[in-house]
Amino acid sequence: MTHQDLNLADAIQIAMEAEQKAAALYGDAAQKTNNPLGQKLFKRLAEFERHHYEKLLALQESLREQGAFTEYEGEELSLPAPGEVEGIPEPHKMSMMKIVTMAQEVERKAEERYVALAGQTTDPTGQAMFKRLAEEEQAHFRLLRDVYWNLNDHGTWSWSA
Repeated sequence: MTHQDLNLADAIQIAMEAEQKAAALYGDAAQKTNNPLGQKLFKRLAEFERHHYEKLLALQESLREQGAFTEYEGEELSLPAPGEVEGIPEPHKMSMMKIVTMAQEVERKAEERYVALAGQTTDPTGQAMFKRLAEEEQAHFRLLRDVYWNLNDHGTWSWSA
């Protein structure tokens, strides 16, 4: 079943469930590393996915009660900037790379889901919300790609801007 086969309410419900699963994945990942930078990254990503869930819940309620989309201004992922922290070695590099790979897939699928929702929504406010959510998920994917390659190449937690 493709996103186009779903009605909007079902697609939003699936997106909400995916955001909860992503938050749980990141919360679990934060527990699996003793590295403070890795913990900070995963905890912040978990918070971000919970934020997405809350915004989708508000959208769901607004659509049900008023038939209207809600505004979404977006949110920036606040992490230490490059140069503020040195790459911190990860003693469990291979297991963390596996987790980061899973996380990249979660973010890629979320981006695809929101792009599809934007495409099936005619309301400009709804389109803007879904496009912004897609952009945020794409930014998370790029961040995780940087983390993966820094773990792979240097065995350290670090990322670029």
